[in-house]
Amino acid sequence: MVSDPGGWEEGPLPYVAAAVVRGKGGWAATELDLGDAADIDDVAEELREVDPGADVSLLFVEADDAYLVIVRLDHGEEPRVFASDAAFAQESRLGAVLLGDVETPALEMDEVLAEAESGAPPVALPTMEPVGDADLLADLGVSAHHLLSLCAREGMLPSDVTAEVAELIGFGDQWEELRGL
Repeated sequence: MVSDPGGWEEGPLPYVAAAVVRGKGGWAATELDLGDAADIDDVAEELREVDPGADVSLLFVEADDAYLVIVRLDHGEEPRVFASDAAFAQESRLGAVLLGDVETPALEMDEVLAEAESGAPPVALPTMEPVGDADLLADLGVSAHHLLSLCAREGMLPSDVTAEVAELIGFGDQWEELRGL
């Protein structure tokens, strides 16, 4: 775990940043230090350097057991970003770096809550404000609705969400190895 240098009022927020890339040999995972990143382009460049030939590069940033940011790079395209809560941008320098250009609300949480009432696992009250491209993992097997449901589920930490996404997409073993589980 690394601390977010230059956190705002309360001091640095602890975070974990892990790149997961799918190349010719399958999925591979490694931790990244984003302390020197000035903007999302710097983050994208660090992610590209993990495996410049990767078909798909994902970055999972878990901060302070409260926030999850996912950045996706497809070969040659601009980064796509999803965050479990827009408040991360106001609470840390790293959050501002990752979410500085993201303004689009992800999806209406009312839809997620309505599904929860129909028998899905319980979700917390929507105190979070997810932003960005919640559909960024849909072609890998995690729909926007499912991602938002995971983020809103009562008792789910960002690390829990990431672990479940890892299993669904197919890099669960690499994730467990990286996290020492």
